[in-house]
Amino acid sequence: MSVNKVMLLGHLGQDPEVRYTQGGLTIANLRIATSERRPDGNGGWKKETEWHTVVVFGKRADVVKQYMTKGSEVFIEGSLRTRKWQDKQGQTRYSTEIVANDFSFVGGRGGSGGGGGAAAGGGGGGFNREDMGAPVPAGDDNFPAEFGNGPDDDIPF
Repeated sequence: MSVNKVMLLGHLGQDPEVRYTQGGLTIANLRIATSERRPDGNGGWKKETEWHTVVVFGKRADVVKQYMTKGSEVFIEGSLRTRKWQDKQGQTRYSTEIVANDFSFVGGRGGSGGGGGAAAGGGGGGFNREDMGAPVPAGDDNFPAEFGNGPDDDIPF
C-alpha cells in the first residue's frame, strides 16, 4: 500500500493562469506560497517561504478562474505528479506539481479583508461550495494524456 497525498494552506502569488485543451477541458495553474518560521541561529526567527505549483482540471478549474485572485488564501488537497517534457533545445526536463482534487477558500473574498480563518462556506464572506453546483467526483475530470489517464498508469512495477 502507498499514499500520495499533499495538503497545503497558503496564498496565491499571482492570478491563476487558465487555458483550455482542444477538447474544451479547463486547466488552471496556480503558484501557492506557504511560509513557516524557523530559528535563525542568533536567538531570533526568520520566515521561509516555499513556492508550489498546483494544477487544477475541469469544473474545479472553472471555479478557480471565477473566484481566485492573487493573494487569495486557499487550502489545497491533491497528489504529487512529475511530468517529463522536452524544452526548446531538446533537453529532457522534469516538473513536479500538485494535482488538486479538492480545495477550500479560507478567509474573506480577495481584497475584502473579511473573515479570519473561515473555511469554505464557514462565514467571513468566503467561497461557498454551493456556488460550484453539484460536487465533482474525484475521477470526473478526464485528465489530459500528459498527466496520465488514471492513478495506475505509470506505476514502475
